[in-house]
Amino acid sequence: MGSLKWLWLTAFIVVADLVSKDYAQQVLSYGVPNPVFTGLDMTLLYNTGAAFSFLAGEEGWQRWFFIVIAIVVSTVLLVWLKRTEPRQWWLATGLALILGGALGNLHDRVYLGYVVDFISVYYDVHYFPAFNIADIAITVGTVLMIIDMIFFESEADEST
Repeated sequence: MGSLKWLWLTAFIVVADLVSKDYAQQVLSYGVPNPVFTGLDMTLLYNTGAAFSFLAGEEGWQRWFFIVIAIVVSTVLLVWLKRTEPRQWWLATGLALILGGALGNLHDRVYLGYVVDFISVYYDVHYFPAFNIADIAITVGTVLMIIDMIFFESEADEST
């Protein structure tokens, strides 16, 4: 069974992501910044590309390209999670977070044709590309996997 018990975290991320995106679409006007505090706005944006709007300017084929990639990556993550030993919780947590983020953004691509972003961080006039809860989960999951790889992978290898 591996670490499939971590799928609760995946489900939590998917639900939090979809609920937050739905709420953002209900209360925010497209492209209009709503300041939270200096350095953080809530700005509703739609991304037809990938990270940092990669391929967003294309004519639509990228939607299906990113859908296929998300399905393949999600399948690999699920298999990897299943094969992960329960004691490897840093890795399992990272995989579950990345899977949740991938599925949240996959939902948007399939049903909307774009990913809903609404969190906008900036400094002075320099803006980081807008993002969402799924993107945060993917980033945190990746950091946890890197920590696992650097600090704990050799322990897992020694115990097998």
